[in-house]
Amino acid sequence: MWRMPWGDATAAAPGGSERFERATAVAERLLANVETVVHGKTHEIKLVLSALACGGHVLFEDVPGTAKTVLARALAQSIEGAVSSRIQCTPDLQPTDATGLEVYDARTRDFEFRPGPLFANVVLVDEINRAMPKTQSALLEAMAETQVTVGGATRPLPKPFLLLATENPIEHEGTFPLPEAQLDRFFLKTALGYPGVDDERQIVLEQRHGHPLGHLGPAVTIGELQELQDAVEDVYVDRLIVDWLLQLVRATRTLEGVALGASVRASLALERAARAWALLSGRPYVVPEDVEVLFLPVVGHRILFTPAYLVELRHAGPAAALARFCEACTEAAPRPEPSPVRPVT
Repeated sequence: MWRMPWGDATAAAPGGSERFERATAVAERLLANVETVVHGKTHEIKLVLSALACGGHVLFEDVPGTAKTVLARALAQSIEGAVSSRIQCTPDLQPTDATGLEVYDARTRDFEFRPGPLFANVVLVDEINRAMPKTQSALLEAMAETQVTVGGATRPLPKPFLLLATENPIEHEGTFPLPEAQLDRFFLKTALGYPGVDDERQIVLEQRHGHPLGHLGPAVTIGELQELQDAVEDVYVDRLIVDWLLQLVRATRTLEGVALGASVRASLALERAARAWALLSGRPYVVPEDVEVLFLPVVGHRILFTPAYLVELRHAGPAAALARFCEACTEAAPRPEPSPVRPVT
């Protein structure tokens, strides 16, 4: 038996190897099932599945019509017994429109709680920045605590619980930008984007006689999904990689042009996301490439740049600003070298 540069064969817990193999099979079935209706977005779907495996939530900053709703429904339909819902945010949306409310029942002369759309396994919150801050705060409790409080009573949300929120990067009139504290609650941020020409052709041809969602069946059970979430803990992370990702996050707090760096929550999310990404890639250990792939999706939305830095890159755009920021972080915290391969005794 040999110790790999980034993987330790002795690090797994007893029975962890078998659980890891089952979890990998669950992840493969789930990914393949979703890809039957969301084409050409393997990387983005894996990001969402990584968040699902870690119990986190995802923010999409994307234009309309890029299959965000389809992805949410496909995920829910791929999990046997799971329920999906959608909340279309508008300025007049009240917190109780999402959480539910207590209604007086004249027959029983008592108040009866009627759950809102948040009581689902996969919830799509469309254009979250169009909701008032009061409503956004209700969503924050659901994301952070997996519960809602109505009428003085706290009620747990179903498990698994995944919230997918969207923002439109084009139209900002009549919106309420998410505060930094709420952005920090999102496990990661990504975008689906437009499909390639071949994928778009396939989408058009498939929907000539109805939407493929109508024929999509479950691929995993809720119990198997729980196994997937539990198996994330079995993935080994070398101490060198842990120290490196901590250095990367800490570098965001001292870089020139950054007004607010990433919090400790970013360190926790990046380490856990790296383990989930390794599992979805079929590896029982994390490699530096996992951290590099996930750094911007996990950390990028938690950073607040100075106005001067944004003005400097106003012609290049937000993507260039984030790319330059990522380069500065890797310069401040260089990638570690693997430890020598040696026999495991």
